[in-house]
Amino acid sequence: MVAFEALHDFIPLYPLYQLMFTDHGLSAAQISTLFVIWCAVGLVVEVPSGAWADTYSRRKLLISGALLSAAGYATWIVLPTFAGFALGFVLWGVSSALISGTYEAFVYDELAARSLTSRYATLLGRARSASFVLNLAATALAAPLFAAGGYALAAAVSILSNLAQALVGRSLPKVPPRATAAPDAAMPTRRGPFAAYLAMLRSGLSEVLTLRSVRRAVLIAALVGGFLSFDEYFPLLAREFGVPTTLVPLLIAGTVAAQAIGGALAGPAYKLPVAIIATVLGLTAVLIAGGALSQSVWGFLPIALGYGLMQLAIVVADARLQDTITGPARATVTSVSGLFSGVFAIAVYAGFALGSLWFSMATLVAALTVPVLLTALAMPAVKISNADSKPLSKS
Repeated sequence: MVAFEALHDFIPLYPLYQLMFTDHGLSAAQISTLFVIWCAVGLVVEVPSGAWADTYSRRKLLISGALLSAAGYATWIVLPTFAGFALGFVLWGVSSALISGTYEAFVYDELAARSLTSRYATLLGRARSASFVLNLAATALAAPLFAAGGYALAAAVSILSNLAQALVGRSLPKVPPRATAAPDAAMPTRRGPFAAYLAMLRSGLSEVLTLRSVRRAVLIAALVGGFLSFDEYFPLLAREFGVPTTLVPLLIAGTVAAQAIGGALAGPAYKLPVAIIATVLGLTAVLIAGGALSQSVWGFLPIALGYGLMQLAIVVADARLQDTITGPARATVTSVSGLFSGVFAIAVYAGFALGSLWFSMATLVAALTVPVLLTALAMPAVKISNADSKPLSKS
């Protein structure tokens, strides 16, 4: 499970693709439009794919997601135009939706089958840290790959990583959906696949709408997760600071390394009061804003530290969301959170697209920290904590 998560981020093209778009003549507004397309596709597929994961093989969906990512990167190289980049993002958006929610539910149900759900935050944190370590290696590798073979070589290695991820996915245990959930009396056990799918979709949406603790956890996880849209603009921020393309990956590597450390610390942090997690998130806003407004390459030091703290908060929020889910539609509920994260990300990308007409990238990045700070201030009020959750019912 850790290997699958880790390979998902061994993508040398990550710190370069925004620059590739720019070098092919796209403006900041056009690049942000591509991000909107990416998120919009994810929004359309997110919740339906979650219900699918609750009724179909989660393992097969994870494999399909890895293969679609590979196809998306290949499209960018074969068709380096706005239309080609948009098609690649469509494939990537579907891939992200298939994996989002499915992976978390897969891991949680595996642990629940062994009565080890208390280890979820630690295991997820380690998996995320492993993915960031490989991301760090890929980011460091991006510079020599670009020097040796340009964007095409970086994309080729990224595609191979996705194919390896699909192979790892085939080795995952065949955990049936709802392995740890109590049977729902309202759901007949004998029904057609489509009827079962609709019933699971209704079950997940009903849990979000009717249970206050689940709604709160979904909201917090969605908001905190949505702030990851920051990093799409870090390469453009580095270029604005005058950093050469070959050195941009090295700056991005600092943020990735900090995320790896933040993910590794998420297990112990999971036990902390919500007020402390809120303080951590508030500090994230201050660090990233200060780094962006410094107008200096050294500003990436506080940006990296802030991003590490944000990753810690994201893992904690996701773990507490999983603890609040009591019904059979775990992947569906998790995908609802992913849906709202996508809505927030679209708002961010649209704001960057419009704001880039008047403001610098540094100003726009700093402005994005305002909702981060507001979320930190609101977190104690909603009182999401691991103590709020109900125990998971077992079959």
